Amino acid sequence: MQLFAEPLRAAIAAKFGVEPDAIRLEAPRDDKQGDLALPCFLLAKQLKKAPPALAAELASALAGAVADVTAFATGPYVNFRIARPALARAVFAEIAEQGARYGGSSEGSGRKVVIDFSSPNIAKPMHVGHIRSTILGASLMRIFRHLGYTAVGINHIGDWGAQFGGLVVAIRRWRSEVDLEHDPVRGLLELYQRSKAAVEADPKFREESVAAYRELESGAEGEVRETWRWVTQVSLRGFDATYRRLGIGHDFVRGESFYEQLLEPTVARIQAAGVTEISEGALIVDLTGVDKGLKETPCLLRQTNGTTLYATRDLAALFQRFEEFEFERCLYVVGSEQRLHFRQLKAVLKRMAIEWEPRAEHVDFGLLLGPGRVKLASRKGAVLVLDDLIDEVVEEARRIIGEKNPDLADAASVAEAVGIGALVFNDLKRERIKDVVFDKAEILSFEGETGPYLQYTHARLASILRKAEANGEGGAEPDFAVLEGSGSILMRLARLPDVVRGAAARCEPSEISNYLLALCRELNSWYAENRVLGETPRTTAARVALIRASKSVLGNGLGLLGITPLEAM
Repeated sequence: MQLFAEPLRAAIAAKFGVEPDAIRLEAPRDDKQGDLALPCFLLAKQLKKAPPALAAELASALAGAVADVTAFATGPYVNFRIARPALARAVFAEIAEQGARYGGSSEGSGRKVVIDFSSPNIAKPMHVGHIRSTILGASLMRIFRHLGYTAVGINHIGDWGAQFGGLVVAIRRWRSEVDLEHDPVRGLLELYQRSKAAVEADPKFREESVAAYRELESGAEGEVRETWRWVTQVSLRGFDATYRRLGIGHDFVRGESFYEQLLEPTVARIQAAGVTEISEGALIVDLTGVDKGLKETPCLLRQTNGTTLYATRDLAALFQRFEEFEFERCLYVVGSEQRLHFRQLKAVLKRMAIEWEPRAEHVDFGLLLGPGRVKLASRKGAVLVLDDLIDEVVEEARRIIGEKNPDLADAASVAEAVGIGALVFNDLKRERIKDVVFDKAEILSFEGETGPYLQYTHARLASILRKAEANGEGGAEPDFAVLEGSGSILMRLARLPDVVRGAAARCEPSEISNYLLALCRELNSWYAENRVLGETPRTTAARVALIRASKSVLGNGLGLLGITPLEAM
């Protein structure tokens, strides 16, 4: 769109003697009013004219000023309409030239964004409670990288805390009663659950657990640390298998234990800032001065027994990350239930007068719920293991695909892509702060606001292009005048870069999801009314060009969300 926007800005700037960068063009609220719009409020104020009068004057002055662009006034706006043949040539050329990079930019070059996401706890399989952070964080990684940023993904594993003392004792006592050889992760989960109950009911078990955790925190090598290390390795192997299936990776996997050696220096740094005090034997930071809402909830750095807390470790991690990466933004993709925690962390930074405090952001999100908006659980009432949920959705996708296209080649891999795509899109199609409802029948529908609908549209476009190639059609000189009624699709294709930038700025992948839904609706409506193949050579060539550009844009958008664009399904 810069091909048209830049000359318009230059012409307007020349008319009023201002810098072109001061001219802000935007998308009209109603695409029937044009392709670009100039709000005249600020200029009218500077020139002491009524906005509608200025808009009419400017529209008249710009008549014929920019080739292929028509200007007309609509109230206080000057609207611009780009001739469809010129628009089609420009948009298709840009998409073809940039290919898989279309929608991206180099604006983030030389800048780093750290993204903390997923963060499961060791000794447990990943459960459905981790899926939102995992999907959101991975999509943000792709979006920022598409804009040229160095996006650093960190998996902050929960591998530290008093609960591991109990697990060590449970392994000592009941190792032989569970299968730690063939299914170690689920065996560890059973021992973990037993240890939690034993800590509550058995004073001797509780005492032994506290001693084990103290030994772990001391850093001493021995049976406790060796057991903890084995548990961590087993858990990470299980997590990696799930991440591979989802097509997700992290640059660094760093548990809370990674920051163990940084805890005392962190506490000393906060103390040196003069913001700590002792309250009932514990070391705290009072936050009332920077956030009155935290009057009753100071940040606790060290308990009376000398052990540290999660906040201490998170502050150590935050200081270390800035020193290592000098990040532009540090995003914590963590559920809304942790708002207080991150509010406290930022308040500590404010009290310390840390200048980069605004760069640390809590990217929060709502819950994952089942039908009826109840907490998603397995049929046995326990928290549902994430791999089990993925298996269930993929199996249902396999059944549906078998009914719709029994002769589909490589149906198993297509079902895997459709099932995972359905889960991903169901999470990313609405604002992240809203709760997500998981309804298997709804999310796997090939119609409506679903991942399979987007994948099916992409496969349909791919099929048209294959037929065109097989028939030798689409190679003539295109007559783009036949796309006169396709302006809304052309403009939507042109606006993908703006959508990606907005999604990054607001950490909101749903903006891309909704863009893709709108594009697919327009494409399917257009296709129902416009025959692509078998028309005159120049008409077919123009419509094939539209299909090819749309497929490329749809594929790029799906890729940013983490959904596989399918060639057939």
